[in-house]
Amino acid sequence: MLSISEILGGTMLAYLAAGFCFLLASLWTSHRLRSLATGFMGGGLAAHTLAFLARWLASYHQATSGAPPADFWDWLQVALYQVPLSNFYESLIFFSWCLAFLALVFIRRYPEGFLGVVGGLTAALVLAYASLGADSRIKPLMPALRSNWLLIHVVTCFLGYAAFALAFGAGILYLVQMVRRTPKNPSPALLDRLLYRTAVIGFVFLTLGILTGAVWAETAWGRYWSWDPKETASLLTWLIYAALLHARLVKGWQGRAIAWLAVAGFGAVLFTYFGVSFLLPGLHSYLN
Repeated sequence: MLSISEILGGTMLAYLAAGFCFLLASLWTSHRLRSLATGFMGGGLAAHTLAFLARWLASYHQATSGAPPADFWDWLQVALYQVPLSNFYESLIFFSWCLAFLALVFIRRYPEGFLGVVGGLTAALVLAYASLGADSRIKPLMPALRSNWLLIHVVTCFLGYAAFALAFGAGILYLVQMVRRTPKNPSPALLDRLLYRTAVIGFVFLTLGILTGAVWAETAWGRYWSWDPKETASLLTWLIYAALLHARLVKGWQGRAIAWLAVAGFGAVLFTYFGVSFLLPGLHSYLN
């Protein structure tokens, strides 16, 4: 039987193949390559989901090895506590899953495959980093993480991060297209529209993530907000995307200015996720 790490290794290769096939399909306008790329992405996502559930089961078995649940509600409570989202390695695995999932959602809606390129290659890169640069051991939960809010808070935050990654990809491609004298497919108008829609999705999920995090903080530490470095960085990220949406909806900004805001916003996302987590001490630091 394949181990979880082996399944994730195969998933990484599937995402990588999907990203390159989407790229070739876009360059050559090949429906066959696009179908192949979609198959790679869908198969990778299925294997990724299987690995995530297997990690969840392994975490549950480790937590209950000494004291089995007394009844159904006790079992359900422990199972929810053990969702694999509590450390850096598990967050990378889930972030990669969100990237592939949202990319597939948009691929089904839009015929252009450039979001498949962004989603596939970025998901593969995140999985590669998880396998090489993160501790994959299952560890006992800290008391503060034993909360039903863990699942809601982390899921909403990382779906937001994934949507912002797609908006970033659309923004970068828009800026590249503007440098060309004769922009090619995808058209700048489509890129601008997709950037806006992915930014809206990310903003909604990030807002939910911040709100659920505040409620969780109040139940765990007795206060909704403590100006922890990650809380502050998340608020800064939220303000950048709020400015992007305000500029688009109220001021009528489009095109290059919005693309640059998407790039700046994703830079704030990366700092919130990686920089704050490892450089600054706080409640969310992975060094604690």
